[in-house]
Amino acid sequence: MRPVGKVAAIYQSVKKGQRIHLDQPAQFIEGFGLEGDSHGGRDKRQVCLIGRDSKKRLAEMNGVGLCTDRFNENITTTDIKLFKLPLGSRVKIGETLQEITQIGKKCFGCEIADQDGKCILTNEVVFTAVIEGGYIKEGDPITVIE
Repeated sequence: MRPVGKVAAIYQSVKKGQRIHLDQPAQFIEGFGLEGDSHGGRDKRQVCLIGRDSKKRLAEMNGVGLCTDRFNENITTTDIKLFKLPLGSRVKIGETLQEITQIGKKCFGCEIADQDGKCILTNEVVFTAVIEGGYIKEGDPITVIE
């Protein structure tokens, strides 16, 4: 196993629509997600991840809607396309072990969906469940477990 990606940034949702960038190691709790995150504790969607390239393309679309305005990831990744892995894949991120439980986010309709229906959020966002907790910091490797 060798690292195939990296953690570019970590964010904590303090309440709907509000997030803070964490510049220190963040604790991810088994069966919960990011400590103190308002979205933590969900059964299968404990941690939300999106690639830096996907995030950039989403911004370039200039689409405004319910999803794009409210979307807050916990981890921005680089050099890996987690959304291409099958459900159930396990990834080591920092000290944690996480399992991919969902790929894509439900579409609520917006300018992007009206134009061509190809929103980044519906097929490039990844949700995971924390199998083994630990700390993650920017620059940490992301490794796919075979």
